[in-house]
Amino acid sequence: MRTLNGLGRRELLLASACLAACAAQPAWAAGAVLPAPDSLADELAQALKIGQPLVVMVSLDGCPFCRVARNGYLGPLRQQDGVPVVQINMRSAAPVRDFKRASVTHDQLARTWNVKVAPTVLFFGPGGKEVAERLEGGYIEDFYGAYLAQRLQQARAAIKA
Repeated sequence: MRTLNGLGRRELLLASACLAACAAQPAWAAGAVLPAPDSLADELAQALKIGQPLVVMVSLDGCPFCRVARNGYLGPLRQQDGVPVVQINMRSAAPVRDFKRASVTHDQLARTWNVKVAPTVLFFGPGGKEVAERLEGGYIEDFYGAYLAQRLQQARAAIKA
């Protein structure tokens, strides 16, 4: 038996179940957005003003590990906890001002920082210096949050010292 728009009961039930599942997903599952900075110097100044390091995720378009890091960890860290997190895209020609206010591209920054793996999360403190060990690659999901928390704690301690 066909119903609305030629769909059967089974198809309608399946569609309803899919819609319900989508509505039940946490907010980050829809896709967190991390801003691309105009000026790293300005972002860092704002972060330090509130006693936080500037967290920079270097990502690559289409990278599934980047999506997990952004949506599951860094997006919520920014949205829920107010941690200053921005994103630099490897291989992007988009302009950005670095910590010395020089105009560079996202790709040039990734190369300057010697980032070879996406995602790479960096933690910056005064003077645009890295203040914690980098978090490189897509670690096993169960441990990524712990690694991130440990690095963030290390970075916070370094900027308070």
